[in-house]
Amino acid sequence: MTKAGAGRFFEDYRLGETIVHAVPRTLAGGERALYHALYPARGALHSSDAFARACGLPASPLDDLIVFHTVFGKTVPDISLNAVANLGYAEGRFLRPVWPGDTLAATSRVIGLREASNRAAGVVWVRTTGTNQDGAAVLDYVRWVLVRKRDPAAAVAAAVVPDLAPAVAAEDLVVPACLDFARYDFALAGEPHRWGDYAVGERIDHRDRVTVEEADHLFATRLWQNTARVHFDAGARPDGRRIVYGGHVISLARALAFNGLANAQMVAAINAGTHANPCLAGDTVTAWSEVLDRAPTAAPGVGALRLRLVAVRAGAAPFALRDASGRHLPDVLLDLDLWVLVPR
Repeated sequence: MTKAGAGRFFEDYRLGETIVHAVPRTLAGGERALYHALYPARGALHSSDAFARACGLPASPLDDLIVFHTVFGKTVPDISLNAVANLGYAEGRFLRPVWPGDTLAATSRVIGLREASNRAAGVVWVRTTGTNQDGAAVLDYVRWVLVRKRDPAAAVAAAVVPDLAPAVAAEDLVVPACLDFARYDFALAGEPHRWGDYAVGERIDHRDRVTVEEADHLFATRLWQNTARVHFDAGARPDGRRIVYGGHVISLARALAFNGLANAQMVAAINAGTHANPCLAGDTVTAWSEVLDRAPTAAPGVGALRLRLVAVRAGAAPFALRDASGRHLPDVLLDLDLWVLVPR
């Protein structure tokens, strides 16, 4: 009798069940250093204690996406070990900063199930909450995953698809306590552009490009303790290629967006997201953004921008997103809708 588990398949999930994910993780400055080595991340607030203190915080918090990747990685053995694809995100909110020394854990609740038409897999929707060592929530989001069935002929319950908000309302954004951009240093941040300098409908070509290396994406996926087979096992797909972890593409796009959005210092929410096409080693990634909305906040000098952040393969037509039928174009890798905090 083997003690090794094969992971969950679609028919193993039950609507409403809560899954406590194993292996909490204490984060330290090493995660920040490795993150900044993997991605061209240059946000001043996440780079400098002195800059963060000038913005009202006690020290520089860990990058928001370090928190996302860490919590996400905790969920993989229970949610997406046998995934065909991670399909999307919704209703994501960053609820409080995470500092070096904090320990993160994760739980998920199954909120939707639907068998695929070919009966070989099904979509699982979960709401995941990441908490720190005090039990305080730091991150909450919904994602949905296409998961293989163990037995395509197995009967499953009637489909339940959750009703998800198209975006986090501006009034529901959580601005970290004490955050204050009233004396924000634009010279140190790298660009002069304030909240009021961005117009709804404006598009920004971030210009810079990064070629994805096999070693980089495999190292990143190990760093976040993501064990999904499609990222590591060349035999997990018919084409023999390993898919780049979608979070790796998110972090690349976020870092590339520094050129034009250097003052987008914190991610406040992930409204929606789609990994539109697989990213593979050798792909060269670039990014563009569209300003979807603006909102003030109650924090001194802090405004919120709602952005569409799109990662594409280099050479794609500028700002091209969908074809005439509404499908994402083949060179679109990521279509992410998020709120960021910027100085007013």
